[in-house]
Amino acid sequence: MPSVTINEITVAVPDGTTILEAARQAEVEIPTLCKHPDLLAGAGCGICVVRIEGSKRMIRACCTPVSEGMQVHTHAADIVAVRRTVLEAILSDHPNECLTCGRNGTCELQKLAADFGIQRQWMPSLVRDLPLDTSTGSIVLDPRKCVKCGRCIHVCQDKQNVWALSFLERGLETRISPAGDIALGDSPCIRCGQCSAHCPVGAILEYDQTQEVWAALNDPDTVCIAQIAPAVRVSVGESFGYPPGANLDGQIYSALRRMGFDTVFDTTFGADVTIMEEAAELVSRLQEQPERLPLITTCCPSWVDFMEKFHHDMIDHFSSCKSPHAILGTLTKTWYAEQAGIDPERICMVSIMPCTAKKYEIGRHHSMFASGEQDVDVSITTREFVRMIKQSGVRITDLPCLDEPDDPMGEHSGAGTIFGATGGVMEAALRTAHHLLTGSDRDQPEFPELRSLDGVKYATIDIAGRELRVAVAHGCGNVETVLDQIRNAPEGEPPFHFVEVMACPGGCIGGGGQAWRVSQATRAARAAGLHKDDRVRSVRCSHANPSVQRLYREFLGEPRGAKAHELLHTTYQARPQYLR
Repeated sequence: MPSVTINEITVAVPDGTTILEAARQAEVEIPTLCKHPDLLAGAGCGICVVRIEGSKRMIRACCTPVSEGMQVHTHAADIVAVRRTVLEAILSDHPNECLTCGRNGTCELQKLAADFGIQRQWMPSLVRDLPLDTSTGSIVLDPRKCVKCGRCIHVCQDKQNVWALSFLERGLETRISPAGDIALGDSPCIRCGQCSAHCPVGAILEYDQTQEVWAALNDPDTVCIAQIAPAVRVSVGESFGYPPGANLDGQIYSALRRMGFDTVFDTTFGADVTIMEEAAELVSRLQEQPERLPLITTCCPSWVDFMEKFHHDMIDHFSSCKSPHAILGTLTKTWYAEQAGIDPERICMVSIMPCTAKKYEIGRHHSMFASGEQDVDVSITTREFVRMIKQSGVRITDLPCLDEPDDPMGEHSGAGTIFGATGGVMEAALRTAHHLLTGSDRDQPEFPELRSLDGVKYATIDIAGRELRVAVAHGCGNVETVLDQIRNAPEGEPPFHFVEVMACPGGCIGGGGQAWRVSQATRAARAAGLHKDDRVRSVRCSHANPSVQRLYREFLGEPRGAKAHELLHTTYQARPQYLR
């Protein structure tokens, strides 16, 4: 625990702590632009420079570890002057388009410029005319706004192991682009949006579709139906002053109705249906097709995209079940439309998701048109939804918190709620698998060993004397660890029976369309909000949801039956052209 003095304030910090981290412990905030708490320091921007006592040289606080007795000066006049000059140089290569930028009000560069009181640009503009890349239909790349911090590259390459982004050219010509200078839609990009979630400025944003939703809401002949994902309810509040993890589900239901939606459903109902199918699929493989173990979950479209591109030898292990919002979209335009006497062609189903890849998923395969129409018409992110709330004039902070979603696809279990956090799909499926194998529910439905933010989690679960070996991975960079164990296992001896994968760190709570500036602490708080909701639910298992029971009794028949398979399942295709 070396002692270091920051501006005459002495703190003891663990060995290896950087000056930036030590300063925060001393309640001194050193400005940064390129450093993100998820990522190793890239030392790219130079704004965090400080000086060590006895040296005239300025060093970068984000990547310099402290040493015993070090005395650091962080805000001397000459240091602040250097930071200001660096900031002005960055601004000279950045479009002056704050008012029309998607990050207006949340941009880290904009905040720094305000903090430093920069009110005019005196350096000549170096902004180049570079084209916008909208080719993925999920995220938009605007290389003109890139500040060369490298965050998107670090998260894409080091965290996600996708390698869709890189720096091209050098010096003042440096720009962000897919490798080979191809369109992002033709690259290995899996549309997870982690590049967008980690970008400090407006260089990478979600593909905005809010105007499409407003157009549907303003069309008197359209029946607008919304569904919200579990992870959305514990992150929306961050944009309105609530702490991470605050559950605003009641306020969201109310806000959607005031915005003009005719019906409000909850994606957690779709999650309960997913579990009915997926748990039945697991039990079937355990009893009848052990050679097809492990079963791997498929609720995450980025993971599906990643698997089809890089790991299609695992297709036979993939669950064929569609994701919760896709299932709810199908059921809305079949079961609900039939009950309500609504022509499915008049329905506009809007999914409010924490995810940018859901925009791609709703059209990825003909199974996403199982109702005869496109089952989900538009998928918007949490950030798009926040903008719509603000445009609507709805004061979400003042709305009642006791509003409920509509029947029949609003009722949901605690198992459906925890889908939004890593380990939640696994835990929900194990609750129902236990019931299918034993005829009874577990005395304790929770699986604490599956609830950490460790990149890979393992557990052995005892169900009536049968040991189920399970693994949970989140963040695509952690997936290969599990897949290699599966590939290297002796034939007939799978290392796991069931595997959950989520592409984004933390699962959907850390999705690429969530509120900005996510960190592990933020993810933990959001997960805690979902687990709290699970604990207070009177129904905690998907198979015990009365509305789900009614769905199968009146419409679908048995889980994995002919009608369920036709409407709720999909297939996958190998795309070997992407193999590295």
